[in-house]
Amino acid sequence: MTEVRAFPSRPESVTAARRFVVSLMHGLPSTIVDSVALAVSELATNCLRHAGTPFTISVDRDRDSLRIAVHDRGPGAPSVRSPGFAESSGRGLRIVERLASDWGVVGAPYADGGKTVWFSVRLPSLPLERTRG
Repeated sequence: MTEVRAFPSRPESVTAARRFVVSLMHGLPSTIVDSVALAVSELATNCLRHAGTPFTISVDRDRDSLRIAVHDRGPGAPSVRSPGFAESSGRGLRIVERLASDWGVVGAPYADGGKTVWFSVRLPSLPLERTRG
């Protein structure tokens, strides 16, 4: 299953993006839902703070994994920072790195000059539901 939604470059889009992704995670353990929601919030916030452009989120879910990709139209490449204790920002990609099974950045060549930051999480093996007969 793949779901895609576009969001405007507005602060309320961070909450909307998180809700969109969470709505697609039915049946998953709350620890995974919470981790993915936090990672999505971090990436959406980065789109607003650094790219300043609308962004698109795609969610791919299969039996074994969940892959989230956040695409913006801003120039430049994101980088993992090591902010000091007193710095109030700069931890977003470190958070994604810790919560995800894997993550990465795909840059140009996009027609809009943007980039995509993606992450994936492995899903636990869930028992198949029994049908009532």
